[in-house]
Amino acid sequence: MANVVSVSPKVSNYTRDLIGEIIAKNPGEPEFHQAATEVYESLDLVMERRPEYRSAKIPERVAEPERLIMFRVSWQDDQGRFQVNRGCRIEMNSAIGPYKGGLRFHPSVNLGILKFLAFEQVFKNSLTTLPMGGGKGGSDFDPKGKSDHEVMRFCQSFMNELFRHIGPDTDVPAGDIGVGGREIGFLFGQYKKLRNEFTGVLTGKGLNWGGSLIRPEATGYGAVYFAAEMLGTRGESLSGKTCLVSGSGNVAQYTVEKLLQLGAKPVTLSDSNGYIYDEAGIDSEKLKFMMDLKNVRRGRIKDYADRFKGVVFTPIDPRLDYNPLWNHKAHCAFPSATQNEISGKDAQNLLRNGVYVVSEGANMPTTLDGVRLFLDAKILYGPGKAANAGGVATSGLEMSQNSMRLSWTREEVDARLHGIMKAIHKSCVEASSAFGTAGNYVNGANIAGFLKVADAMMDQGLV
Repeated sequence: MANVVSVSPKVSNYTRDLIGEIIAKNPGEPEFHQAATEVYESLDLVMERRPEYRSAKIPERVAEPERLIMFRVSWQDDQGRFQVNRGCRIEMNSAIGPYKGGLRFHPSVNLGILKFLAFEQVFKNSLTTLPMGGGKGGSDFDPKGKSDHEVMRFCQSFMNELFRHIGPDTDVPAGDIGVGGREIGFLFGQYKKLRNEFTGVLTGKGLNWGGSLIRPEATGYGAVYFAAEMLGTRGESLSGKTCLVSGSGNVAQYTVEKLLQLGAKPVTLSDSNGYIYDEAGIDSEKLKFMMDLKNVRRGRIKDYADRFKGVVFTPIDPRLDYNPLWNHKAHCAFPSATQNEISGKDAQNLLRNGVYVVSEGANMPTTLDGVRLFLDAKILYGPGKAANAGGVATSGLEMSQNSMRLSWTREEVDARLHGIMKAIHKSCVEASSAFGTAGNYVNGANIAGFLKVADAMMDQGLV
């Protein structure tokens, strides 16, 4: 559950009023309130130096979607029963390029969650250095437990409406929670049929029909590359570091893979039923088993504990006000599951257990209380809009390959991804230093991402 937003007492009255106005204008959307509060607290530093942004109402305009599309999705299940879900696409900001951001299919999807994701996407895409605006979409449809035919019928119905609003130069959706290669395939096939054209309108496609190598790995790889860059500022590396990883989807899987390549020792993974703690470390053989378990057999993480000796499985206890996964001795944490999975109490446990590197693979996985604890402790804390930007960066590389009708090698895409993550890290460091908060990656990411978008909006006039 999202925390109730409290604004830092350190910000100006202008910023306090701005956040209050956004909250009042968007009632019942706590995740969006949280995301906006975090960003605008950082931008308080910018508004003092750049009053022209205030005069042009740039902060207010950035917080307001350019377009919000909601629609009914009717489909038929395998028993012949009619089903109805809600679909949505939020086209948040196109100042620096076509809207770009994922589609999420999950029962928790609502307007507030999609708006927070679209808002974060604007700054994340700006940080990648690629020409992409920000957007997000999805549905409260749950693909879990559905047959391939049911998922196909839903995706086709969803695209029957969405196709009117997207295109390679307008809005390029990708996958997110609940939308993997299977769903992207069904969505793309229906778009191609409706438009009678083969274009790069979706990213995360299959390799033999326009997809990019490294795309499934990109978010996890990128989060690890970002952590390595942060450690490099202290003359350290990931080699020998014990790492806590949450989730067990693409992001978590490839976070573990890259950690192993760099000599680290990941010891945890999780799903909606609980988490495993493997003190000996998740090695390549165990990771291969887990990938087959989750990607092919669609099993539960408990099966990992049943398969390997010395592994402890802990089920989720809803009575706890903390997540025990974050209560183990470690050096690094990679939250890779979902928003608000690290509370203030979890942050305290991480710090108490020696964690001094947090690189967010998920979107906004830490509550505001947790973020402030990390910043006060001056640990190496990489917020999601910077640390997990590798996924959308590689989507941007897929768009480039589609436009040129080319396919780059695995090594070339990985090298470009690594270069982009280095550039994002450098932008965060330089922006935080320029505004007097050296080492604060939250301020650095928010400021660097905002400035590019804000200047583009100023150049383009009142639009």
